[in-house]
Amino acid sequence: MKLRLDSGFTFDYTHLYGEEGDGKVTAADLEGLKEALGEAHEAVKTMRATGVVRGHLSKDGTPEKVLSPQLPFVAEGHLNSPASIARLKAFGQRVQKETDVVVSLGIGGSYLGNKVLFDVQCGEFWNMKTAKERDGWPEIYFSGNNIDARRTADLIAHLKHRAAVMRSHGGRALRLMLLVISKSGGTLDTMSNFMVLYDALGKVPDIEMEVVAVTDPNEAKPTLLKKLAMDKGWETFAVPDGVGGRFSVFSEVGLSLAACIGFDIDGFLAGARAMDEACRGDDVYENPAMLNAALKFAASEIYGRDIEVMMPYGDYLKSLSEWYIQLLAESLGKGEDRDGNQTPYGRTPLVAVGTTDMHAQTQQHQEGVLDKVVQFIRVEKWPEDQVIPNVFPEAEKLAAFAGVTMAEALEVARTSNAEALAANNRFSAVFSLPELTAFHLGELMYLLALSVAYEGELADVDAFNQPGVEAYKRIMGPRLAEIKKTAGRG
Repeated sequence: MKLRLDSGFTFDYTHLYGEEGDGKVTAADLEGLKEALGEAHEAVKTMRATGVVRGHLSKDGTPEKVLSPQLPFVAEGHLNSPASIARLKAFGQRVQKETDVVVSLGIGGSYLGNKVLFDVQCGEFWNMKTAKERDGWPEIYFSGNNIDARRTADLIAHLKHRAAVMRSHGGRALRLMLLVISKSGGTLDTMSNFMVLYDALGKVPDIEMEVVAVTDPNEAKPTLLKKLAMDKGWETFAVPDGVGGRFSVFSEVGLSLAACIGFDIDGFLAGARAMDEACRGDDVYENPAMLNAALKFAASEIYGRDIEVMMPYGDYLKSLSEWYIQLLAESLGKGEDRDGNQTPYGRTPLVAVGTTDMHAQTQQHQEGVLDKVVQFIRVEKWPEDQVIPNVFPEAEKLAAFAGVTMAEALEVARTSNAEALAANNRFSAVFSLPELTAFHLGELMYLLALSVAYEGELADVDAFNQPGVEAYKRIMGPRLAEIKKTAGRG
C-alpha cells in the first residue's frame, strides 16, 4: 500500500494496513473514523484559512491564532513575505563574506529544526573544512540547548583558540556572530549560555563579536531580548506570533540559520507548499497528512501501539528524528481534552537511526511488547555512494557483501528489518524521499507538522499548546531566586 506524490515522495504503509485477519489497521477501522476524519479535515481547513483552532489559547490564557500553515506561502502580508525572504538572502550573503564563525543559541524548536537543516546541508565535518572548501560560509556551532557548564567552557576555549589561530595565520581578528533565538529573551537555557559567551568572548582582543537576535518583533511593547537588541543596535529577525517553536523551522527562526549556511530556502518552502497542496483533499487515502494521522491514531487507540519509533536510515537524519520527538510529544501529549476532561492522550516518541539501532533497539522492537509503530525514513538516491571493495578475498564472509554499494546495503538492511518486524505482527511504515534535497525535506517536515494537527482533532486535544512545559518553569523561577539569595549573589 503506497501513496505516491507527483514529486516522487512516497508513504508506504504496507506493514501497517491490511485485510481483516491480518492483525493490522483495516479499511473498516478507518471507516469507523470517517465522521471524525471529516470533522478533522474541516478543522484543518479552517485553521489554514483563518488561523482559528477550536479552544486554542496562548500560554497566558488568551485566544491565539495558529499561523504555521501560512509559512510555506510567501506573499505580501504573510509571515514570510517577498521582502522578508529577500532580507534573509541578503543577510546570508553578508555572513558568507564577513563572518568566520556563527554560534546558534536556542533550545526546543529554536535548536532542533535548525540542527536538521545544518546536518542535511553541512554534515558532521563542516567545521573541519577550510573556508575555501566551505565556499566562504562560516563554521557553525550550537549552544543554548542545555545548561552545561563543561561544554560551554569547552566552546569558549575552542573559540579562543580559533581566534588565536586566525590572528597568527590570517593576521586579523576572528569575526564571530552570536545568533541568539528566544521569543522573550527569558529562556533560561539559551540566555544563560548567551550571557556567558557574550561576556567571555567579548573580552578577547582577537575576536570581533556581532549579535543577531531572533525574537518577538513587537517594538511598541518590546520583550526583554527585543529591548536589548533595540538598545544595542543588534540586527533582528522575528519569532512570529501564532507559530509554536516546534513548527518554527519554516519561519525566520529556522531560516535565519539556513541563510548562514547557504541552505536552499526557496526549495525548502516550495517542498512544504507542495505538501500542503497535496493534503487539501478530503479522501483520506489521497491526503498524506490525514492518512498518516488516521493510521497512527487507529494503531494506538484500537491496537495499543502507542509508542512511535522514528527511525531514519542515514546518520545525518538522526536530528530529524530528534526534531520529530518534540513535535509529537508537545503536540499530542496532553492530560485533558478540549472540554477539560482528564483523558490523557499521546503516543510516546522514541529516537532511533538505521542501521545503528538495529544493533541496539531492534531486539526490543522485534520481540518486546506489542506497543510500537516503527516509522522508517529512507532516501532513494544518495548524493554520494561507494562500492564496498573486495579487499580481503580470502575472507569469505566479507567477500559476500563486497561489490554492492553502501546505499544498496543500507536499503537491504532497512527492508530486512521491516520484513522481520512484519512477520512478527509488528507495525511499520516508511516515508521515501527521492533525494535528500531541501525540497523533499520541506515536504517531509511539513507533512509531519500537519499530521499532528489532524491527530489532535481526532484525539480532541489542542495540538498547539504546551501547558505541561509551563508547569516546571513556574517552579524553577523561585528556586533560582532562592539560590542567589542563599549564596548572597543578588
